Amino acid sequence: MPEHVHVLVYPGDAAQQMSRFLQAVKEPPARKALRYLEANAPHWLSRLTVREGQRLRRRFWQPGGGYDRNITSVQTLRAMIEYIHANPVRRGLVTRTEDWEWSSARWYAPDCRRCNWK
Repeated sequence: MPEHVHVLVYPGDAAQQMSRFLQAVKEPPARKALRYLEANAPHWLSRLTVREGQRLRRRFWQPGGGYDRNITSVQTLRAMIEYIHANPVRRGLVTRTEDWEWSSARWYAPDCRRCNWK
């Protein structure tokens, strides 16, 4: 999506490592985006600047941990994947889920031999 992402993660046995995983996923694009804004659109930086105590910092991501859910059934997993894939269609960005360039929807398409929900 142009202004947000959905990530479905299976932490396996390392659920306690999720905060480190999220930092590794979120920090590099935030740094890159802030460098881009500094060079090309500095007027946007004031919208990303927040005060934390005495300190000013730039916040690229929304505050909070996002909308985390623990998925405990195959039915819920299917529903979440379908929701994520349908998001660009609902927004009018593409007409078919498989057409969204950054989606895994093609992998789940009916003609995909790797997709097995049994």
